[in-house]
Amino acid sequence: MTFAYWSVLIAALMPLFCAAYAKKAGGFHFDRDNGNPRGFLAHTTGLAARANAAQQNGFEAFAPFAAAVIIAHSTGNAAQATINFWAAAFLLCRAAFIYCYLKDKARQRSLAWLGGFACILALFVAAA
Repeated sequence: MTFAYWSVLIAALMPLFCAAYAKKAGGFHFDRDNGNPRGFLAHTTGLAARANAAQQNGFEAFAPFAAAVIIAHSTGNAAQATINFWAAAFLLCRAAFIYCYLKDKARQRSLAWLGGFACILALFVAAA
């Protein structure tokens, strides 16, 4: 498998890290809160709420990224190094996005999101 394919798995796991972090930061207790974890997270504030929002955005960004990687591979029009580069850049942008979300740096977070979106667009352009 190519690095870009592995990056799809990594991108799928990133929101799970955010969810675990949100639960830890919010004081989640498995015996008490596992019956309704979404309800628990919906009522968090501060760091826990930001981590939960990063989780949600990660799931939203995952599908277009995964599609872009698969399409870039399947068309055969993009060099593997190009696909790998944009996949790696996407992961770095997502990591920066999560960091900025957790640290409450809104402007930098938006720039990191934009960078990740640009990587998705670049994968589609490379596939054309």
